[in-house]
Amino acid sequence: MSEQPAFADDFSAWLTERGVDAYALVWVARAGESAGWPDSEVPRVGESGIARLGADLTRLTLEEVTHGPQETLRRWLQRDDGARTLAIVSAEPGGLREHTPGELAARLRDDPAGDQTQLTGMLADWLHRRSADAPQGLELGWVAAAAAWACHLRDLTGYPPPSVLRLSLERAGESDEATADLVVDTALEITALLDRLERAYRPRTELVEDWQSAASLVVDVPALKETADWLLDQIALRDASAQQLRAVLEPDLTDYLHDRQAAPSLSDAPAPVLDAPRTAHLAQARETVRTYTAAVHAGHFQQAQHFLDTFPAPARPLTVSGPAATWRQHSATARQAVTDLAAQRAATTAEDNIAYVTDPELLHAQTSYLAAREGQLHLLHDALGRLAFPAPTPVVDLPEDLVPAVAAQTQRRLIEAFGTPKRAYEVLDGRIAYLQQQPTPAHRAEETPTELALLHSARTALQTQLTGIASTSFDGNEIARRVNEVMANSRKDPQWRPFSAEDNERRAQRFQSLRASAFEEETITPPGSGIRP
Repeated sequence: MSEQPAFADDFSAWLTERGVDAYALVWVARAGESAGWPDSEVPRVGESGIARLGADLTRLTLEEVTHGPQETLRRWLQRDDGARTLAIVSAEPGGLREHTPGELAARLRDDPAGDQTQLTGMLADWLHRRSADAPQGLELGWVAAAAAWACHLRDLTGYPPPSVLRLSLERAGESDEATADLVVDTALEITALLDRLERAYRPRTELVEDWQSAASLVVDVPALKETADWLLDQIALRDASAQQLRAVLEPDLTDYLHDRQAAPSLSDAPAPVLDAPRTAHLAQARETVRTYTAAVHAGHFQQAQHFLDTFPAPARPLTVSGPAATWRQHSATARQAVTDLAAQRAATTAEDNIAYVTDPELLHAQTSYLAAREGQLHLLHDALGRLAFPAPTPVVDLPEDLVPAVAAQTQRRLIEAFGTPKRAYEVLDGRIAYLQQQPTPAHRAEETPTELALLHSARTALQTQLTGIASTSFDGNEIARRVNEVMANSRKDPQWRPFSAEDNERRAQRFQSLRASAFEEETITPPGSGIRP
């Protein structure tokens, strides 16, 4: 194994020094989902994307450096385990370039000096091993092997060539035509699906059909999980109810998104990293919307309706409340969120919006999201405004019974905006941690101290409320103490005396006589005689 380069950013230069025909086999860790909803680029099944512009090179771990396409393909076929992503990269003047195994196999196939028998043997060994190592076992193992071929070797051919498939089946001790047909049909189905994904415009009906095909194969082909999720996201973008659900659950990422947009112009600053609480909330929102969308298009309408009933879309406010206006007056992030929303609405309703003609469902879903998002932002800003700038309780002509209701309005707004006070605390804690990252970006250097002071004030007020709520929780020791206190006080009453044994005996005899008389009346009363006085 070659040495690991010291700096991931210099990996291209480091690989160049290994020679002109050097390739690197690198394990690529799964990337976290971005803050966009969702990425517009189709997932490249069979590729890692590590060579794309702006890719996070800290995700890669060097396995070894190889030389020439034949050695590189041979080592990839030996190292690939199907559970992790093993990428093939080379260095170019502009950076890194990723190669698929199918690309290298096609180059060797077209090389007049190449050994075609050796190439066929390597591919057959790999196909057989992917089937034998598949957790599904037996026949379904060939489904997984066929899917692996379609994902990684599509640049060579969409399905295993007869020579490769025949040799692979022989090494498995199988030679029946049914298994060969299964492998070919599965590979062709997946290849056709991947080809359709590359089309620029897709109506929702086709997206649903492709998602159903991908979802049915995910158990046997885990590599298609990302594709199935991407298709669900694309379907959800054209579903008004799904977008309203997204508007309710999606956290406010205005600060992070603007920092990320400004990052390319900050040459000496690291890329912004979203705080853990909002990252978790964003992942929860995505999974919830995907679950709802899957339920709708799998025919589970009652389950889907439960999501909409549980998280109703807030109404768009006609006027801005006092607490929300106060929060926006002091918070630059809140003002930016409102400005961004207005810009999105203007772009959506613009006459040159292509969705007017090409995809009216997409346009309707976008407007539904913006309307619900405006209502959700109002709830968020109103709740934060009530925390940071609590309004004085009116005392003139206010009934005494309404005084607690005034304080409860803040609690109600918190629940409407965040779901629970705990989630509100997590959001505030995360935003504070995010703004405290160093160094502070230049474009918000002056605003950050004020924003931090506001968030600290809101968090302190919320923490006080949470402490008050916790103090009123069930306390068994306190209840026992109060019961003992009541019993002790009752014993001080001059009329009180404990029951004697004779008293208890008389009470037992009286109970038995009452029980016997009741039984006698029940047995001798004729049916239908009515209720006796």
